[in-house]
Amino acid sequence: MAADDQEARSFDPTDPYNREAQTFPHLTEEQLERLRAFGTEEEVPAGTYLFRRGERSVDFFVVVEGSVEILNSGTTQSETTIHIHSDRQFTGELDLFNSRKILVDGRTGRDSRIIRVPRGSFLRMMETEPDIGEIIMRAFILRRVGLMRYAQGGVVLIGSSHSADALRIQRFLSRNGYPHQMLDTDEDPDAGGFITCLRIAHEELPVVVLPGKSLLRNPSNPELADALGLTEQRDPNRIYDLAVVGAGPAGLAAAVYGASEGLDTIVIEAMAPGGQAGTSSRIENYLGFPTGISGQALAGRAQVQAQKFGAQLAISRRAVAIDCELAPYCLELEGGERIATHSIVIATGARYRTLDVPNYEKFEGAGIHYAATWIEGNLCSGEQVAVIGGGNSAGQAAVFLAQQAGHVHILVRGEGLAATMSDYLIARINASPRITLHAHTETTGLEGDRFLERVTWRNNKTGEIETVPISNLFVMIGAVPNTDWLNGCVRLDRGGFVVTGRDEAGMALSSPYATEKPGIYAVGDVRAGSTKRVASGVGEGSVVVSAIHQYLADVRTRL
Repeated sequence: MAADDQEARSFDPTDPYNREAQTFPHLTEEQLERLRAFGTEEEVPAGTYLFRRGERSVDFFVVVEGSVEILNSGTTQSETTIHIHSDRQFTGELDLFNSRKILVDGRTGRDSRIIRVPRGSFLRMMETEPDIGEIIMRAFILRRVGLMRYAQGGVVLIGSSHSADALRIQRFLSRNGYPHQMLDTDEDPDAGGFITCLRIAHEELPVVVLPGKSLLRNPSNPELADALGLTEQRDPNRIYDLAVVGAGPAGLAAAVYGASEGLDTIVIEAMAPGGQAGTSSRIENYLGFPTGISGQALAGRAQVQAQKFGAQLAISRRAVAIDCELAPYCLELEGGERIATHSIVIATGARYRTLDVPNYEKFEGAGIHYAATWIEGNLCSGEQVAVIGGGNSAGQAAVFLAQQAGHVHILVRGEGLAATMSDYLIARINASPRITLHAHTETTGLEGDRFLERVTWRNNKTGEIETVPISNLFVMIGAVPNTDWLNGCVRLDRGGFVVTGRDEAGMALSSPYATEKPGIYAVGDVRAGSTKRVASGVGEGSVVVSAIHQYLADVRTRL
């Protein structure tokens, strides 16, 4: 990275810009020679732009001799240098694996000799040169972490941290890995200057400031995705082999295994990769991660894997209907787009239940949360918070929030946590002086003006009622399947979960994940009888692909 920026930061081992050997590695001469087979060598004069922010599907460049400057033309400052690539270094970050708009500019710093690798050849190289691909993949992930950490190549969000829409937008940007700076109008002095300079009326907030100072006033998630270039352009006449609806652990696993085994795959997701698991601050009992991993980090890695193998992601486009009368099937997305596909994996998961308490809807997003990530954690510094629920998600949230909150109250209706939560979480809760468990307790009242200010609960065993000054309530109870869009296409049980494995007469189907509609499968939390665990969802998503291959082979035989 640029020398002036590097000097301004003290050494932090978690900062990817302090890990130059991995974030901006130098290839060997032998690796450079192998890359020449995938591209063309060019002489480029100083000051030539190789790519500009907002372009799609740009080429991959390797510096043979000279330099390439990576520039941030952001919203809050003039053009700045992120890094200067020298001999045997390469350009790019995660957007080279998809067709989204890129975030930065690339310009030759002096007369240079470079290898230009077209995007199609780049993807082929990643498959056929695994040692080089590993170096590039690690560098791309770290570079995106750096862009996120320092809001480089991103946008500015102006709004109140107590605003439901401001939090919605911030969550959307964060969970989709899009760099951004949040200016809180309640606390940040810079926010007022922006509002005055850009002539923003307070009733227009929240506002997203794009490069060039253009504004999006309280955009919906699809509007924001379109403006940022997160939505990829698709051929309306294309018929996919596999459409995965839902990008939680189960859906992403199906996408990775489907795409890696040659299926033309698309993933349709309403919000962001990760599903309900993506909101977990830390998952510590997932195989292979002894120190734990956040749900968002796990989902991010799976998304990159799927894209590396060629899967497309349709982000911020919720499936609203399905036409399964004739094959190929047709999925209708929010906004009217239609996706044709030979097979479908339903992986839309489940959402937490709401509480039947007065004022509940009023405070959703304005104090009531269904996730506990760093965004919500920042809202709770030094304050009392309450977590409702006795499962692992509630336990993970309580342990995470206790690091920043003044005190965490866990409310459960039952005797305790032993029957519903993992032992390692119970041990941490019992050991924390900042966490109190309230058994036999339910919430009875929510009060506040613009946002939640007080929570009342009752102990059903003693009758004791307590009102506590709480502005952030985390609700993590039950599971409601996301199946309302299926419109009777497949059979559901009484709880709304998708029935698989057996037909209505009780006869076994071709796969434990098959529905009665040929070529349509269900995996993960949305499936009736599934184990609601991340690892179980990943397993189901990977295994179902073998059944899809068999189904598609049978279809092709009949054609």
